[in-house]
Amino acid sequence: MTTSELVTAADVELMQGLAQRVTATHPELVNSDASFGELAWNWGRAHTAQGSSWRRRLWSSGGELVAWGWAQLPCSVRLSDGTVANATGAYLAYQVHPDHADLVDEVIDWFDATAPGLERTVLPGASDGFALERWAAHGYVPDPDGQGDTGSWTQLNQRDLTDVEPPKLPGGYTFRTADEAGEEAAVRAHLNAWGPRAYSVEAYRDLRGTNGYRGDLHVLVEAPDGTMASSAIMWLDGANRTVEFEPMGTHPDHRRLGLGRAVLLHGMRLAREAGAVQATVACLGAPGHPAARELYYGAGFRELCRDVPLLKPATAA
Repeated sequence: MTTSELVTAADVELMQGLAQRVTATHPELVNSDASFGELAWNWGRAHTAQGSSWRRRLWSSGGELVAWGWAQLPCSVRLSDGTVANATGAYLAYQVHPDHADLVDEVIDWFDATAPGLERTVLPGASDGFALERWAAHGYVPDPDGQGDTGSWTQLNQRDLTDVEPPKLPGGYTFRTADEAGEEAAVRAHLNAWGPRAYSVEAYRDLRGTNGYRGDLHVLVEAPDGTMASSAIMWLDGANRTVEFEPMGTHPDHRRLGLGRAVLLHGMRLAREAGAVQATVACLGAPGHPAARELYYGAGFRELCRDVPLLKPATAA
């Protein structure tokens, strides 16, 4: 069975279920936009601003979701500082259960039909050799900008939670949770770290309603002057007993103080108390983007898998 329409919160929950099943048996095949936490984050943070430009198709077998495609089409988005960002190409997030790998051709055909004439980009996993062959057969080629030494490809990192050292914060800095600090502080912490974004209290309320969000696993660091200096959301996948950090970031004026490491360690200890045995976090993997990777490696994470940026030029049919 297949359907095609706008992406809803119920769709995302179905996608998360497929992500959990793939994670349980083939974690190396979970690409950067198809993990349990990333799905919720991507929908919650951007649905208010971009949802009208999203299209999706679902493939089911035996009453169970086995594949999906989520096409993000061109749109204009007003950012938190009042400026406008324009997306002119089309991007596809997708996942296909390995037992139904042949459906990748249907996913590709659907994406091409949904975004004809546009530049189309996609991020299949480097471990998914079959999918890479099928994307190439449909005219998708390596993105030279995405795959270079300063490219945009991402890697997923993992570590177990058997031995997590206590976190250390600089004097005067304090851990908070989003439940304690409130929605304005949670939004401000993210914008402080990442700069102007299409993210607002309204978007955060959407996020809070997603499957898997827990305000007690949304960690903030408050500076002595009251600034929200660092933050991370942790997504607990109870079925696999894993926790995913997404997103996490630190205010530029409060970097190089050890806040990122402290948030990771504090978050992992909270996640372990909540039942997790493993943690994951994604980062840019190219050699020219060492900062986050070195932070995560320093906290015990190691690469699990990575994605491969591909594109089909706008001139292609």
